[in-house]
Amino acid sequence: MKKIFVVIALSSVMFACNNRAKEEAALKQQEADKQLAIKAVKDSLRLDSFKKAETAKIEAEKEAQHQAELVAARRAGAASSRSYSSSGGSSSSYGGTTQPTAKKKGWSDAAKGAVIGGAAGAVGGALIDKKKGRGAVIGGLVGAGGGYLIGRGEDKKSGRAQ
Repeated sequence: MKKIFVVIALSSVMFACNNRAKEEAALKQQEADKQLAIKAVKDSLRLDSFKKAETAKIEAEKEAQHQAELVAARRAGAASSRSYSSSGGSSSSYGGTTQPTAKKKGWSDAAKGAVIGGAAGAVGGALIDKKKGRGAVIGGLVGAGGGYLIGRGEDKKSGRAQ
């Protein structure tokens, strides 16, 4: 009987030591995974900042080109108005400096806000009210209205809406 206890005690000590080694290896692996994840996030942020800098540079070049075109158009318009007024025909001058209207692409923030708010409100209303249909309709309407108001404020800030 003593031999059985000795064998059991030795085997439990062996398994305990073996489990600790596995736990340490697992902890080291987790630490290595954390370091890799941190490095990946930092690299991603670094790449994003490079992309943002490139986009800002391209935008600045486009803006400079646009400004140069506007100046050239104004000069051409001023020269043509001088020629019209020097001909003595009429006193009104043709400026020719109409700026092209920039066409807005995509959904406005107000529309996006209304859709997102409506969906979220419908889900919330259905979860809260015992009558699912009624709660979804009421929540959808309230959410769409709130989302529209928030989006409209963002449109005003960005200059899309007056």
